[in-house]
Amino acid sequence: MGVLSNKIERDQLKPGDHIYSWRYYCLYTHHGIYVGEGKVIHFTRGAGHEIGRGPVLDRIISSSCPSPPVGTDCQICGDQSRLDGVISSCIDCFLSGGNLYLFEYGVSPFFFLASARGGTCTVAKSDPPEDVLHRAFYLLQNGFGGYNLFKNNCEDFAVYCRTGLLVVKPISVGRSGQAAAFQAATRAVVSYSLTFLTTSLVAVNYGRYCASRLYSDIGVRRDVVKVPVERLVDQSD
Repeated sequence: MGVLSNKIERDQLKPGDHIYSWRYYCLYTHHGIYVGEGKVIHFTRGAGHEIGRGPVLDRIISSSCPSPPVGTDCQICGDQSRLDGVISSCIDCFLSGGNLYLFEYGVSPFFFLASARGGTCTVAKSDPPEDVLHRAFYLLQNGFGGYNLFKNNCEDFAVYCRTGLLVVKPISVGRSGQAAAFQAATRAVVSYSLTFLTTSLVAVNYGRYCASRLYSDIGVRRDVVKVPVERLVDQSD
């Protein structure tokens, strides 16, 4: 494990691990909780449930649908391509032909900033595996609310399972590191477009991007609270 790659082999996995795989030309990472015996619990928005916000966003959302490697039919999961919400899949269908990566918890701010892509690590500490598995299985039975690409996505689900933390502000990006990175990058580009092209200003804008990413991390921001999974489900009813 390290700054450049969080790639991991399957025989290194432990129940409760937060795993992910790159999708759609490495624009998006799909996340889940490994629960043992080759199974992953994850949050998805199936094909046919796209948001109609344009082909790119719809393809990113539908890329979270589990599917077996190309040219094969999964004898374990069957066809899950149109399932919506929290589901359980075999690891092959979860990866959909991609590589396996481990999301890291409790990293230092320096390590976090050195990992330029969002959605791979967090400063937040993880809870014990038994708590993680309890949340994952409970949400498999009771759901995790409606899927939202920026505020309630697969990474938000996995981070909640690992930490029990929720964002309390109604108008805010969720717990997702990749959504926070996208928001930070957008701010940096807007700021950059209003300035002249100089080395110093490029450095300033990159610094703003890094600071925005760090302050949006679930382990740093102050608008988060610990919420028991039973209470979370009651609130969503």
